[in-house]
Amino acid sequence: MNQFDEDFSQMLGSMSEFEQISEAEPDEFGLIEASLIPLRDMVIFPNMVTPLFVGRSRSLEAIAMAQQRHETVICAVQTDADVEEPKPEDISKIGVEIALGRMLRMPDGTSSVLVQGRRRVEIVDYVLTEPYYRVKARVVVEPTDYTREIEARRRAVLALFEKAVQLDRTLPEDAYVFAMNVEEPGWLADLVATTLDLSTEERQSLLEMSDPAERLLRMSILLGKELDVLELEDKIHSRVQEEVDKSQREMFLREQMRVIQSELGEADLFQQEVGDLRERLANAAMPEAVRDKANRELSRLAGMPPMAPEVGIIRTYLDWIVELPWENQSEDNLDIKHVARVMEEDHYGLEKAKERILEHIAVRKLAPDKMRSPILCFIGPPGTGKTSIGKSIARALGREFVRVSLGGVRDEAEIRGHRRTYIGALPGRIIQTVRRAGTINPLFMLDEIDKLGNDFRGDPSAALLEVLDPEQNHAFSDHYLEVDYDLSKVMFVTTANYIDPIPPALKDRLEIIEFPGYIEEEKLHIAHKFLIPKALEAHGIQDKGVRVENEALKMIIREYTYEAGVRNFEREIANLFRKVARRVAEERAYPHRITPESLAKYLGPSRIPAPLLNDDDEVGVALGVSWTEAGGDVLPVEVTLMPGKGSLTLTGQLGDVMQESAQAALSYTRSRAAELGIDDDMFENLDIHIHLPEGAIHKDGPSAGVTLAITLISAFTGRPVRHDVAMTGEITLRGRVLPVGGIKEKVLAAHRLNVFNIVMPAKNKQDLVEIPRKARKDLNITLVERMDEVIDIVLLPATLTPPKVRRKRSTKTQKKTTTSRKPAAAPAKPRPQPQASAG
Repeated sequence: MNQFDEDFSQMLGSMSEFEQISEAEPDEFGLIEASLIPLRDMVIFPNMVTPLFVGRSRSLEAIAMAQQRHETVICAVQTDADVEEPKPEDISKIGVEIALGRMLRMPDGTSSVLVQGRRRVEIVDYVLTEPYYRVKARVVVEPTDYTREIEARRRAVLALFEKAVQLDRTLPEDAYVFAMNVEEPGWLADLVATTLDLSTEERQSLLEMSDPAERLLRMSILLGKELDVLELEDKIHSRVQEEVDKSQREMFLREQMRVIQSELGEADLFQQEVGDLRERLANAAMPEAVRDKANRELSRLAGMPPMAPEVGIIRTYLDWIVELPWENQSEDNLDIKHVARVMEEDHYGLEKAKERILEHIAVRKLAPDKMRSPILCFIGPPGTGKTSIGKSIARALGREFVRVSLGGVRDEAEIRGHRRTYIGALPGRIIQTVRRAGTINPLFMLDEIDKLGNDFRGDPSAALLEVLDPEQNHAFSDHYLEVDYDLSKVMFVTTANYIDPIPPALKDRLEIIEFPGYIEEEKLHIAHKFLIPKALEAHGIQDKGVRVENEALKMIIREYTYEAGVRNFEREIANLFRKVARRVAEERAYPHRITPESLAKYLGPSRIPAPLLNDDDEVGVALGVSWTEAGGDVLPVEVTLMPGKGSLTLTGQLGDVMQESAQAALSYTRSRAAELGIDDDMFENLDIHIHLPEGAIHKDGPSAGVTLAITLISAFTGRPVRHDVAMTGEITLRGRVLPVGGIKEKVLAAHRLNVFNIVMPAKNKQDLVEIPRKARKDLNITLVERMDEVIDIVLLPATLTPPKVRRKRSTKTQKKTTTSRKPAAAPAKPRPQPQASAG
């Protein structure tokens, strides 16, 4: 319905606003000329006052010109409301001449003008189309004969309209009073048409009827249809009210019946449900303490009225108690050969994880009642198989596999549950997942444990301390259950990409197993054994003879993916087979053999930028290696010297630890200036700028100290650095090279980029055992203990003359200037990108 209340009040109170505006005078041919405003989804009738919302610039110009000349305008509805700029053929021929009142600007940018309909007109010709429409129109003359038939139709319309006002709650009673006082039959029909909820086409058809008798007849038909709908709505409303009254009456009678049945000792439906719960509790296998708690709650439930608010809470609680697996346990498959075969079928490599599971099975087989289930934590880059090997272990042992993702969990109640005092309380994720498993000894995977957060709702990692402690989790307490639950038989496996965010107390309860990145040969083996057969079957082309050459796979690894795992590698293989599958589906020729030459045709150009490696030995440029969450990476270091006052500038988003390493490297270089052949004045008259490329990535850690020192010594002495050597290690002020972490990832990163000469601390020798045998054969690893050894290995004889410095003529007459060697200001907070850690 339209806003009749507002329009009606405007109609009664604003008529004087339009009295000074007279209709347009006809010319010698009986035509009037006025501006035209096309309307969208709105029809204005004569004698009606209504607000008109205008947004088009063409219409606003027409209104402004009409108000300036004190003229009337003509309004006609568009045949298609979706046309933004209607042409003459898109506008109806019959419209209404209107007078314009006050105009208001609306908050949405449109304008609202109050208008009054005057008389019907028929558009004859368009005399102007720009900047707005101006037309010639003929006034439609209505018959004025007042016959008995017209009077009968007028009364019929009034009677029907009275019933409509009584049934329709949106129509005020004043509308019928106003209609009673309208004497003209045509005006009455137009008034009723304005109040009813009619379509634009129906309103336009009424506007085009010039005969009042015909309009009254049409309005009688429309009012009859409207009354049918209103009577049906009233009947539905009455029925709904009767149903509500009936429900209240039934509730009262049922309460009476319950009391009577209680007096007679007869059981009702509620008591039947209580009996069913009592029977389920009796048949459920659970500890005695839990059974006592459940029986007490059941007794409370039986003594409550069925409509009590707490009935649903207790019933839900008892359902959880009954359905939890208290003693149901799956039998482990302790055949070591079977478990080893299953894990080998599903995953290539990952020897540490497989060996640990086989050791656990061996101990369980020899001492089944003595050993608790281990709490394993798989640490490694994305895509190395941490989550999937959990499923493989569950399948090998014959256990149920359940998984909970902890990424983004910030509420402690997510782990321990909510207390039953809260509306909609539920147990925590641990109990919910065990119920879903249906056994008390599933393999429970807690994914992304390093992504846990904390806020005002508590610390979920603290709630996990009890869950993941073999000495405590046999009596895990959930806030919802309020009874102890035994989690000691659950085999928990957690995963993380990065070990540092895990709190120390939680880390102490975990048995860390590192998942390294794969070298190229391992990825090729995984592709042939797992990824390609799986992708061929998934795309329905396993019997089409499609084969990918080894060189093409190597090209995908080197030029289309750059990762420690194989997740993106698998995506690119799937992308390749999708192209082939489309050709097969379209019955076109498809390649049976994918070669490196045809790879760009299917996958596009290479997406991995060339590594920042030098092809020549240069002064002031050295190559280090770093470790990130996604595996290892190369870390080029550049140093340049400029005339200045001895200041040190560090760029490339270096963290505090790496800035301190740069200071230590510079101090070592200055302390060895004499042995290295460096003039002392160079440190006071040259500015030093150290830069690590890829400045958008934050870098930190102490293990770039050796690389920074070599780069500084190279810049000051003019000795080039070997471009085919990568190095890592922390440096002390006395020149000792200390051990660092992430050796395996760093060495594999250098191997991946064909850098086969590596210098590393001697105390990291034990870490070389973790490097795959194939990679060890290709690499030439030199272990060092002091910087002197690194200088002899990495620096070549000088090819450039060290920078000249201007010496001071007199130290007596000229005051010596002290230079500031403070590190550059701390870099701005980095964008969320992978952090390269040199340590």
